[in-house]
Amino acid sequence: MYKINATDLMKKTMGDYFLSLDTGANKVAWCTSVGPAELLRSFGFEVFFPENHGALLGATRAAMDYIPEAIKCGYSGHVCSYTTADIGSYLKKESPLKSHYGMKGHPVPSIIVYNTNQCREVQDWFNFFGNEYKVPVCGVHPPRHMDEVSDSEVELVVQQFKDIIPLCEKVSGQKFDIDRYKETLRLSKEATLLWQKVLKTSTAANAPLSFFDGTIHMGPIVVLRGTQKAKEYYTALLSELEDNLQNNKGFLPNAKTRIFWEGMPIWGKLRMMSDLFTSNGAAVVASTYCSSWVFDKFDENDPWNSAARAYTEIFINRSEKAKMKMLADWFEEYSIDGIVYHDTKTCFNNSNAKFGMPQRLKDITGVPFLVIEGDLCDLRFFSEGQSITKIETFLEQLEDVKAVRQ
Repeated sequence: MYKINATDLMKKTMGDYFLSLDTGANKVAWCTSVGPAELLRSFGFEVFFPENHGALLGATRAAMDYIPEAIKCGYSGHVCSYTTADIGSYLKKESPLKSHYGMKGHPVPSIIVYNTNQCREVQDWFNFFGNEYKVPVCGVHPPRHMDEVSDSEVELVVQQFKDIIPLCEKVSGQKFDIDRYKETLRLSKEATLLWQKVLKTSTAANAPLSFFDGTIHMGPIVVLRGTQKAKEYYTALLSELEDNLQNNKGFLPNAKTRIFWEGMPIWGKLRMMSDLFTSNGAAVVASTYCSSWVFDKFDENDPWNSAARAYTEIFINRSEKAKMKMLADWFEEYSIDGIVYHDTKTCFNNSNAKFGMPQRLKDITGVPFLVIEGDLCDLRFFSEGQSITKIETFLEQLEDVKAVRQ
């Protein structure tokens, strides 16, 4: 059995992070997963990411107990199931944070900050909690769906970042320190570049990291950006994976096909999906999702412009044209045989199979595709039997195509 030994360190790193939120030693800021965490950390806030909690609710399948609670309050069952699961968890006063980490539940925020670079739902979601906790909420609203991000658009986001400063100063009781901000940005960039190298180890023929592994090991780059702990974790993980490359150790030696996963994970079915692909000789080696936390444009010598650009240029915030170019480049880099699009029913913004893009990308690249329906947390939208049949049929077709080419 292939095992990534750094998993134990990852569990400890994540456990220590969650416990730090519950000590009361520092004030807590809530932030979206691709929001300005570095800026918040520069004020001394501990930073909590509700989307990470949503993923935990999905992975433990507890989300199915909580989504109905949010629906009772008027939230549609067709909006982001991170949102409805998280709100429902709060309303029922239940959370895996209690059972897994011994926390009291959601850490009480002093300030809530969101960035709509990923979707508009975060604004409604975070304002719900702002009203509940009676704390200030502020947001960044970057331009969306762009082919290229211009300097003028970056300037707009820079100003929105700077507009957050007075409120952070008031809540934290600390004056903004540009040097401290530069330092958190430097640490964040160093960690994100290590994470990028971790992902790129799977360009190797015998890949040491699967997409499903990546969804677990990405935890620290989401919740600990801007800290030394994130850098230390990915230094250790990268060292292990590079050793595995040297010794030709991978999660699926002699894979018959190499697959790209586009879209959100199906959190409650990670193990099932991982086993399904590997049992059919298919290595899922890359994804848009895990790459979402690669911010290689960060530059502590130009902190405002580089951070604004990095957070605005992310895949989910781009036009179809830009997304297709990024995907085509990944196909070549990772030697992809086929792509699976997850049409996530409650995550419209991160589902790219609704407007014909899969067919157009196939026409350009020649890479075959499959669309499966499901959801990040709400398993009512996922048919396991139907998905297994579709995936196995698709993988058989890919093998036939490769055999003909050879």
